[in-house]
Amino acid sequence: MPIDRRTFLNRTAATGAGVALAGGALTGTDTAEAAPLGGHGGRGPRTTSLRVLGTTDVHGHVLNWDYFTNAEYDDATHNDVGLAKVATLVEQAREEAGRHRTLLVDAGDIIQGTQLSYYYARVDPITGGNGKRPPKHPMALAMNHMKYDAAALGNHEFNYGIPVLRAFEEQCDFPLIAANALDAKTLKPAFQPYVVKHVRVPGGPDIKVGILGLTNPGIAIWDKANVQGKMTFPGLVEQAKIYVPKLRSLGCDVVFCTDHSGLDGSTTYGDAIPYPENASSLVAAQVPGIDAILVGHTHVERPCTIVTNEETGKQVVLSEPLMWGMRLSVFDFDLELRHGRWAVTSVTAGVRNADSVEEDPRVASLVKAEHEAVVTYVNQIVGTCAVAMSATESTYKDTPIIDFINRVQTDTVTAGLTGGQYAGLPVLSEASCFSRTAAIPAGQVSLRDVAGLYVYENTLDAKILTGAQVKDYLEWSAQYYVQTAAGAPVDVTKITNADDIPDFSYDVLSGVSYDIDIAQPVGSRIVGLTHGGAPVDPAASFVLAVNNYRSGGGSGYPHVATAQSVWSSSDEIRNTIIAWVQAKGTIDPSSFGGDAWRLTRDGAPLF
Repeated sequence: MPIDRRTFLNRTAATGAGVALAGGALTGTDTAEAAPLGGHGGRGPRTTSLRVLGTTDVHGHVLNWDYFTNAEYDDATHNDVGLAKVATLVEQAREEAGRHRTLLVDAGDIIQGTQLSYYYARVDPITGGNGKRPPKHPMALAMNHMKYDAAALGNHEFNYGIPVLRAFEEQCDFPLIAANALDAKTLKPAFQPYVVKHVRVPGGPDIKVGILGLTNPGIAIWDKANVQGKMTFPGLVEQAKIYVPKLRSLGCDVVFCTDHSGLDGSTTYGDAIPYPENASSLVAAQVPGIDAILVGHTHVERPCTIVTNEETGKQVVLSEPLMWGMRLSVFDFDLELRHGRWAVTSVTAGVRNADSVEEDPRVASLVKAEHEAVVTYVNQIVGTCAVAMSATESTYKDTPIIDFINRVQTDTVTAGLTGGQYAGLPVLSEASCFSRTAAIPAGQVSLRDVAGLYVYENTLDAKILTGAQVKDYLEWSAQYYVQTAAGAPVDVTKITNADDIPDFSYDVLSGVSYDIDIAQPVGSRIVGLTHGGAPVDPAASFVLAVNNYRSGGGSGYPHVATAQSVWSSSDEIRNTIIAWVQAKGTIDPSSFGGDAWRLTRDGAPLF
């Protein structure tokens, strides 16, 4: 539901009535305190400083733990993850700069991404039910303890539906902010757009810090089923142009944006909506009055990026810390008193690495019971597998583990269409390699083995495509490969992810067989497309089992977003796969069918 004007004004610290915000809580008169850096006798300080710390894309990581491997998290560069690690970095940064003049902000994607966060959304949900008192979300427990001041909404906040998000919001001691998340009927803010923090300077006026939250317009596509008719998501630039002047008019000395949107202006959803997905650099360049931006969404490390505002010529400092709590961004502001108001004279930014510190034992102890419950849950046995399957080669070879996903989706949609108008149409299925480290062992299979194969909260749709549209779909997918001439050396680590296309944007189709000729230019790579041993008729109709992200336009695939929908499910595909294994008892890759795809160059197989 939207926040009405009276409620919002009563909860904001910038009304001129002496209301201040501290420790992330929207409360009465507490203020943070900034130590002066310099002064002139009894006239009070003339300079001071402020520090803002930032996290983003934590995705449900509280501890340095991998619920899919049942072990401490590790990767090729030995990063550590989780808010328990970040909490130690935060305490160090607060001690250095003065904890009462240090703010802590997040840029979104908080409550989705691990089995820990999934458990408290779906298994033992924070919304409660059956007369049971709702549990506390582990992310709220950790973030409240760390005393966050504000957090922007990320697109994944909407994956579990608005009721779960509202329940999380109620558990937080800090506001969830998003100036471009509007009530679809009233077009008023559905969440608090901004928060104003008063940082006290002994002997001088308070520093007023306006923190503006901006989320991602792609939510309208990616979580269409959860938000359509309820919320709408205009562009970041458009809403920042409304709220940055407002924050300045309210007397803010510092305007800090927290954006769940990357830097480069790119978009994965094509022209499905008129606002760019990654717009933080555009916000900095096109909206005067911003001092710094905490960037999120793209899962890349950008310690410090400088963008010059096109209107004022002022430099805006942006920083994006690496995801999952691997890094902490640190913004340092120097300010000077001018005409009775604080003015920013310089801003610097950098990142700190979570692998350099130990976990904060207080944060770890706060979520100990929740963590142990989830470890028990993910280690339950759901079935067996005839042979081991791995996703290691799935981005460049036809592998049984991806065929497994497609088999489950095909069976599920086929069953859903039984007895209906479209029961006679052939069912195709799309699947992506979401994790190259995913594996299903031979023998006993645990829930975490299956969950590690499908890490997103996608649901399953079924849409009608023609044969010609299927070929277009595959041509779009084949952009993923770097054009490689016949006879040229092949390095499998370098032929994928052309133009930085992520693995999750590359689809494999089952129900058809085809070659991808990577010696050919984009748009002319699909060769020998057949169904049931015969060439695909461009006019023939097929049902495509497709996840809701792709169905809504995610990654910009042609035709599918506007195609006729003939069936859908509200259950996550991950759960559908688990239920399939439990019902069948055994995964047998030899039963997955004879459809195949392969990479070629000028007709010659690559492998």
